[in-house]
Amino acid sequence: MSQVHVGMIGCGGIAFGKHLPSLAKIPEAKITAFFDVSQERAHDAKNKFGTPDARVYDNVQALLADPDVHVVHVCTPNDTHAEISIAAMEAGKHVLCEKPMAKTSADAQRMLEVSERTGRKLSIAYQNRYRADSRWLYAACRGGELGEVYLAKAHAIRRRAVPTWGVFLDLEKQGGGPLIDIGTHALDLALWMMDNYEPKTVLGTTYRKLAEQGSPANAWGNWNPEAFTVEDSAFAMITMKSGATVWVESSWALNTLDIDEAKVTLHGSKAGADMKGGLRVNGEEHGQLYTKEILLGNQFDPSMPSDSAEREARAWIDAILNDQAPVVTARQGYVVQQILEAIYESANKGQAISFA
Repeated sequence: MSQVHVGMIGCGGIAFGKHLPSLAKIPEAKITAFFDVSQERAHDAKNKFGTPDARVYDNVQALLADPDVHVVHVCTPNDTHAEISIAAMEAGKHVLCEKPMAKTSADAQRMLEVSERTGRKLSIAYQNRYRADSRWLYAACRGGELGEVYLAKAHAIRRRAVPTWGVFLDLEKQGGGPLIDIGTHALDLALWMMDNYEPKTVLGTTYRKLAEQGSPANAWGNWNPEAFTVEDSAFAMITMKSGATVWVESSWALNTLDIDEAKVTLHGSKAGADMKGGLRVNGEEHGQLYTKEILLGNQFDPSMPSDSAEREARAWIDAILNDQAPVVTARQGYVVQQILEAIYESANKGQAISFA
């Protein structure tokens, strides 16, 4: 295969903002099929990013039956991720599914099982792994520069940035609020840096302290409190079977000045690191404490594009062309989903949740 033909399922904000423009920069990728519940959006996507002979379908099944489509990108609400991804893999397509993997861990497990049975590649769109600071820190972790990372903090904190469009505030469609929306990115980064996917216990809390108040200061306009059926913030402590601890903090609306999104702080036996105000490494050397600021530039890997979304698309298409495992594996996405669900369950029950 010298070209990958992509079908776009869901032509909303994430497709127009990330997937479509990134794929358009890759010569080996051609977007040949489109579906959206809004035919107008689907035709708009086709006209801007499709090949001259690209097709717009009025249902998902018809797109999946198209033998010319090799890969589909699933950019739909969380409660449809599993159904569409499974149908796509059963139809012989590889799947890049937007985060989170699914609405529930049971759905994520079904997706994983179908991927393994069919041999179709399944990856989850955690594009923050492809940022320059993430890649540098990941390389440092794998090189042992931090030693054993036994404590990680996953940061996903917004002060007033509640997404007021689409179905973000709908518990039934999404399965949750900031935790499943942006907390999932930070949690993925933490587990990936630690290379640790064996949780033992989860203790979580969720809050709706600001959701019912509304906020004229919100980044995307005041939200409708009656439609805000998810949490406005969530926090958790995860203990791993190795003895390591992961702290997760997430919010769309919180009275705080400590704002960080899709970032991690790592504490290792040799050194620590964080992404606050840039990438910093700290430790002890020659009897003195040090703090190093890492200046990142194109010299880290000049062959790769600078934009994380384009890096994600490039790596995904390369995995298809070269028949390699994707950077984000389905099993990793499944573990993230298990932990997210356990946090919500812990918050609802008021007790820690244990893994087998």
